[in-house]
Amino acid sequence: MPIYWGDLHNHCGISYGYGSLANALEAARGQLDFCAVTGHAMWPDMPPRQPGFEFVVDFHERGFAKLAAHWEEVLSQVNAANREGEFVTFQSYEMHSRTYGDHHILSLSPDLPLVYADSPAALLAALGGRPAIAIPHHVAYVPDYRGIIWERFDGATSPLVEVYSKHGCGMSDQAPYPYLHTMGPRDGRTTVRRGLALGHRFGYTASTDHHAGYPGSYGDGRVAVLAEAKTRQALWQALLERRTYAVTGDKIACRFEVNGFPLGSELGATRREVMLDIRACDALDRITLYKNNVPWRIIEGPSLAPRPAETYKVRLEMGWGWAPSGYLWEGDLRLSDGELVGVETCFRGRSVLAPSEETAEDEAINALENRLLAPSRDHLAWRCTSFQNYTTLHPATAALILEIRGDARTTLQATLNGVRAEVSLGELLEAARGVHLKPYNAEAFLLHRAVPEWAYTFHGEWVDEAPQQEVDVYDAEVRQVNGQYAWLSPIFVEK
Repeated sequence: MPIYWGDLHNHCGISYGYGSLANALEAARGQLDFCAVTGHAMWPDMPPRQPGFEFVVDFHERGFAKLAAHWEEVLSQVNAANREGEFVTFQSYEMHSRTYGDHHILSLSPDLPLVYADSPAALLAALGGRPAIAIPHHVAYVPDYRGIIWERFDGATSPLVEVYSKHGCGMSDQAPYPYLHTMGPRDGRTTVRRGLALGHRFGYTASTDHHAGYPGSYGDGRVAVLAEAKTRQALWQALLERRTYAVTGDKIACRFEVNGFPLGSELGATRREVMLDIRACDALDRITLYKNNVPWRIIEGPSLAPRPAETYKVRLEMGWGWAPSGYLWEGDLRLSDGELVGVETCFRGRSVLAPSEETAEDEAINALENRLLAPSRDHLAWRCTSFQNYTTLHPATAALILEIRGDARTTLQATLNGVRAEVSLGELLEAARGVHLKPYNAEAFLLHRAVPEWAYTFHGEWVDEAPQQEVDVYDAEVRQVNGQYAWLSPIFVEK
């Protein structure tokens, strides 16, 4: 089945958030196959207004009222953006809860009603039979502080759990990307691995939780779905069957099976033939297969055997400098003695995770010119926006991942905003090449070290004939050298 890429949980100015719905849908269409733009709808057990908490209560109440007042318009605009076979949209809104943890409601129905309830289960039951699921997100916050309460989790209504977003990674309390938001730290009692250890069955998803109308913003979370077709019905069926996995940003293509059954499946067998196939976007650093939350097989990237390569990946990254309001890039790339066989965009929107008293309303906050222009076998042009890096540890750059068929003689001629660089694949196999646009503290672009195909691909097969539990749980984690991850949904095998 093809792999389709989406963002099922993100926000804009339809509730509390920033940017227009039209710009959000346009941004999603530029990098994704499907999306849902999520309105904040309710918080049944919100703490009362009290000193120091007034602003939090006020912006929530204003956002909820705004969504309710314009809900029919939101439904219409999201439905109008749906193009079966090209770009798919779903209806969605969010319920905050200290009692159950936060969930976003996702529906196949084009006329999803805005229903108010005290729990995700009660809300779904009140939808009049319309197909919908409740997806818990940022699950690893403290219990009763909007982290998930696993004892109240129901896999029948929540087949998927969001394991990564701008909030961080909730896989475990030792996972990369800790929670740093004002909502608090990551708690080991509410992590994804804790839920699996308690016997719950669910698949993995990731989404940005972006609050400024830029679904799919690079590095903030995306979900991969294995589906029969790029249609609402086919994608919905894949979500229900948990044929999903989570990535931080890079579209790491993965196939994970046990006895021929894809990720998310349930089956019975004592002999388990495990298969994992990966086509990454950068050099593989570490692949970990888990069995019952314990590493079962570990493959280190440096142990992959070098072999002749005909295809390479080169990341062209743009940004740095002093432009917090955004810097527009106009780029042109030409190849000599080589062929461009693939391009992946890594574009970001201006980063916003939650409203603040200082942030002004701005419908056009992420109305960005991020797009490819006239790609061909030996030529590529594009326009995109980068931002000043927020800190030395938080990038706001933009990038393209170029897949090139060629050899050491293949030459890349890149011209960005009038500044030209020429370098061969042979030179990029030895070292990255950076270029500044001006003499001092200026924007710059970087042609990363070229990665040969053998370093970003992997295929492994193993046989396991040692059941450990009534139901053994197999899942996988993929880490690239550049720090991008994929987390592959579990396969549940009864003995």
